[in-house]
Amino acid sequence: MRPVFLLSVLATIIITASCSPGGSPMAKPDAIASAQTISNALANPARSDADRERDGREHPLDVLTLAGFGAGMTIADIFGGGGYYSEILSGVVGPGGHVLLVNNPPYDAYAKKDLTPRLAGGRLTNVDYRLVPSEAMNLGTATLDGAMIVMSYHDLYVADPENGWPAVDAAQFIDQIVNALKPGAHLLIVDHSARAGTGSSAAQTIHRIDEEFAKSDFAAHGLTLVATSDILRNPADDRSKHVFNKEIRSKTDRFVQVYRKPLTR
Repeated sequence: MRPVFLLSVLATIIITASCSPGGSPMAKPDAIASAQTISNALANPARSDADRERDGREHPLDVLTLAGFGAGMTIADIFGGGGYYSEILSGVVGPGGHVLLVNNPPYDAYAKKDLTPRLAGGRLTNVDYRLVPSEAMNLGTATLDGAMIVMSYHDLYVADPENGWPAVDAAQFIDQIVNALKPGAHLLIVDHSARAGTGSSAAQTIHRIDEEFAKSDFAAHGLTLVATSDILRNPADDRSKHVFNKEIRSKTDRFVQVYRKPLTR
């Protein structure tokens, strides 16, 4: 794992560089402690070799520290697929916290081979797996300290019923999440970047989405953009290829955005 001094550097970067549009730092004073908690979760010997290999592509330490997730929180990993992030979050929130791994039926079918061993025998005791329809995730009201959608936000704008993916009411879906977030809670978005100006149209064809469209989309639901990161950027990706194209798969240019629900609405 990374040396502790790098965690201090990371926390300093978050505090000084990851600012709201108005210029105020969004990171909490306990950023170093948060980074250490996440680092400890990543170092858990129970994690699989496949997950550790994936860490090199996903940079979960940087991404989760930016989001401000920490011990004792209730976090929803929405369309979390095979649960890679849910297992990390399990260690981050600890025994006093809770993780909701939320999939709809198509995601459950897609991720089953990874999900089954991950949840076998109740090995993640603070992770609650929910298989629910997209329009009724049953997240409740003001129940979540945070939520995340990683490489799945664009799927809200895909309609492919012939291949098992029915159209999703994106506005209603996002409203469910916003309603479930506590005031001040964060929503983390990571997704494959589409070419500027394409809006949501590339989601249907190449499973990408324009990051500026994402900003306006979440703003329309009352959320405030408080931080972004270039940690998953790849300038070599011209953003024209399908994300499953063998030339670019697992190497796409990705944007990272953190939104906050206002304290009052």
